[in-house]
Amino acid sequence: MDGEKPALLKFQHPDITAKGEARATVPFARLETLWVNTGTLCNVECTHCYIESSPANDRLSYLTARELEPFLDEAKTMGAREIGFTGGEPFMNPEMIAMTEAALSRGFETLILTNAMKPMMRPRVRDGLLKLREDYGARLTLRVSLDHYSQDGHDAERGASAFALGLEGLKWLQNNGFDVTVAGRTLSGEDEETLRKGFAALFAENGIYIDARDKNQLVIFPEMDAVKDLPEITTACWSILGKDPNDIMCATSRMVVKRKGAAGPAVLSCTLLPYDAQFEMGRSLEEASSPVKLNHPFCAQFCVLGGASCSG
Repeated sequence: MDGEKPALLKFQHPDITAKGEARATVPFARLETLWVNTGTLCNVECTHCYIESSPANDRLSYLTARELEPFLDEAKTMGAREIGFTGGEPFMNPEMIAMTEAALSRGFETLILTNAMKPMMRPRVRDGLLKLREDYGARLTLRVSLDHYSQDGHDAERGASAFALGLEGLKWLQNNGFDVTVAGRTLSGEDEETLRKGFAALFAENGIYIDARDKNQLVIFPEMDAVKDLPEITTACWSILGKDPNDIMCATSRMVVKRKGAAGPAVLSCTLLPYDAQFEMGRSLEEASSPVKLNHPFCAQFCVLGGASCSG
């Protein structure tokens, strides 16, 4: 009818859902983990990459150690415990070892997410990693992405030979004394118990000392689909779902990125939403300490309903 306001679409208004209810926000509680996106370039192109990384996607440029250091210093003053490096493939970045050294030398626990393939296995990178392990020991952890416990399942996502190469890299890390964990996914549609049993068999067959029952040693991430019809998270959902907003990832973490062509890095609320301008929060961690409005399908699918977190 003339004069009626058009209906809101889901995940459009920052404060109000499509039903006109108050959208949930997550207050910033404290900084526990500072994520660093090293750049979106990757040596493979996954079928279902969370942030569309590929050999051609450079929408997030390589960050340098010099650009990162002020954020590390600020994170230290804010009491952060952990620095997490993600990509793209972090070991594509020529300054990855230097950035890891900068984090470890400041006393942070440091986590690197990697596919453990050719970029990590280059001699210069391997030598750098061995030196970091010698100097800093268990404060450095590498989480290797194995999307499925079978070659067919993993290669369907990452391409031919990806499973063999990733497994080779994982074995190299373990055999050289690194703390390693694995990240799997629910792409196959199998339930978590089935996935964990499959990974347990894979680890046993290959002499990999990871307890597939331990959710810290084997992380299994829920899948995300930005076009799927998902419920929006309202302020009432916290009590309905029995969820505490302080347990949501953006209550205790932020991510540093450098956009292609930008004069310098920016701080985002989330590792999963690097391109959405509404989640860019400032040029410093202090500026980025405001609440986050859960105005994206991934907020519901991955964090609130999925109960997942990228942190170690």
